[in-house]
Amino acid sequence: MKKLFLSAMLGLSLISCSALQNQKTMTTDWKHTTNIYEVNVRQFSKEGTFKAVEKELPRLKKMGVETLWFMPITPIAQKNKKGTLGSQYAAQDYTSINPEFGTLEDFKSVVNEAHKMGFKVIIDWVANHTGWDHVWTKTHPDFYLMDPKTNDFQIASGMDDIIELNYQNPKMREAMIEAMKYWVRETDIDGFRCDLASWVEVDFWQQAKPEVETIKPLFWLGEYDELDNPDYATVFDASYSWKWMHLTKEFYQKKLPLTDLTNLLAQYSAIGNKSMRAWFTTNHDENTWNGTEYEKYGEMAKTLAVFSATWNGVPLMYNGQELPLLNKRLEFFEKDPIPWNGENKLENFYKKLFELKSKNPALRGGDDQATTQILKTSAPDQVLAYLRKNGNDEVLVILNLSDAQHLKVQILDETVKGKFKSIFSGLTTDFDTKPTIEMYKWEHIVFEK
Repeated sequence: MKKLFLSAMLGLSLISCSALQNQKTMTTDWKHTTNIYEVNVRQFSKEGTFKAVEKELPRLKKMGVETLWFMPITPIAQKNKKGTLGSQYAAQDYTSINPEFGTLEDFKSVVNEAHKMGFKVIIDWVANHTGWDHVWTKTHPDFYLMDPKTNDFQIASGMDDIIELNYQNPKMREAMIEAMKYWVRETDIDGFRCDLASWVEVDFWQQAKPEVETIKPLFWLGEYDELDNPDYATVFDASYSWKWMHLTKEFYQKKLPLTDLTNLLAQYSAIGNKSMRAWFTTNHDENTWNGTEYEKYGEMAKTLAVFSATWNGVPLMYNGQELPLLNKRLEFFEKDPIPWNGENKLENFYKKLFELKSKNPALRGGDDQATTQILKTSAPDQVLAYLRKNGNDEVLVILNLSDAQHLKVQILDETVKGKFKSIFSGLTTDFDTKPTIEMYKWEHIVFEK
């Protein structure tokens, strides 16, 4: 009887461990099919509050948004602040809410409502630096690096409204980790977008992630390019594709050869699927300081958005792109609401892309079963065509990356077979007949099989 009892208990223990492991896998699998919508609370509405964001959740859900990324929600330092309102990236306290946006209960409410509707929520985490009057400057000045020339806190890389933290101090690290755990525990967020992740020592993130995840498995998006900082992939689920964003701008404006882009894509693909790349055409920094996606990419902007949603990885979208913002740059340190007009002309465009990304296994990011193949075409200097495949599921993308009008294109690869349906036009094309496809300049076509 004792042996039978021990055997039964062992069996239950194995089942329990297996169930926990399956639960963990299930709770993080969403990162492979998600998209991320960046919310600049200050500029998202005239009110600039969490409550105003909550009112828009049904619209964002209908558009196919799955993950909401809130820019920093902590109070803004007042000493040496920039502009009238200051930078959201100059924190005054890591465990309080910016009163400009509402209360802690308001934020909990928007997270709870988002979860009910099926969204995931991540928050911006600024670990490299704080503002000048952060609470730690008074309670723990030893948490900061000091400038021997001024005998004062060290300014962060020339940005005089922020000061550098000292990651050689183990107590500071512990306090930072506890602050991160606070938001997971108190508000049930699903992850972090880590600002300037590679400016912080990688061993901090390696220390922080398992400690914070004792509460729940999380999604970690790092603001760094893995081609420059490969070690950070030991922590982050996804990283920025800065090199791609910059090169595509040069490609459009300087008329670079298409091989420059495909060579860079080959470098990103060589990284493998243990981590993902985040693809985007704009964000809060780009929009404010370098121009909207239309200022940078002109007629290529929408085609690059298609790429971002269909290449291997995860697409990022900045609030207002569905409008679109065109030539409207949003102020960084002042109140400057998105000029919503009720039209949102690109809402259906993003909806089709996001739903395809979410539902078609061929577009899973960071999954060895979902392959990506660049195809041979009759216009190799002008067209980027690729096939995403996962079992019997296939997505074929053809991008005219040129100003050639009425460009005639044939797919020469034998791997493309059978009938595909365009997600935008609804028309079916049979590739067994080797059709010639006519494309307008900078046009995009997305087929699903």
